[in-house]
Amino acid sequence: MAASAETLGQQQVGLVGAGRMAEAFAWGLIRARKVEAQNVLASAPTDRNVCLFQALACQTTHANREVLQSCPLVFFATKPHVLPDVLLEVAPVVTAEHILVSAAAGVPLRTLEEVCAFSEALAEGAIQMGMPSDLAHRIVAQTLLGTAKLLLQENRHPAQLRTDVCTPASTAIYGIHTLEQGGLRAAAMGAVEAATNRARELSRK
Repeated sequence: MAASAETLGQQQVGLVGAGRMAEAFAWGLIRARKVEAQNVLASAPTDRNVCLFQALACQTTHANREVLQSCPLVFFATKPHVLPDVLLEVAPVVTAEHILVSAAAGVPLRTLEEVCAFSEALAEGAIQMGMPSDLAHRIVAQTLLGTAKLLLQENRHPAQLRTDVCTPASTAIYGIHTLEQGGLRAAAMGAVEAATNRARELSRK
């Protein structure tokens, strides 16, 4: 049975793909002390992105198969249109111990981009109201991080957390009202749907 993210220890963790998504994933595991940097192996077809992982003291390779052969826990971080070719390439060496996750399939990758866009918009709103740019971006990032921790650590539904902060006539409820008027919920759901459908289309080409 493959190790979970909480019990990696000295397990080798593989990343098929060495772009920004893979870098963020590796950095998060290392920072959280779930895995040692030297136990992360990332693959990329060229030297273009491997420097990102070398700076983190991770191992790198140009062979996707080497990742599968060396690591019991593997994550895919490739673009949708190249994922089918990658899967065909590594299929012969995939074992039951591998955990295969496509970080580029519709929801995860697109959601990251949407969160970044939302974060940028919130910070720009604060800047518009007179807050210094650096401070605005830091506050927004910390707010998103704190919210995510509450959702994960307390295993609470987002609606419950939102209800807790929306006291009568508060700034929070006024802000939420404006977001609802702008169709934030429908826009976010539509963006995930559109990105997922596009990923499926690209995978069939």
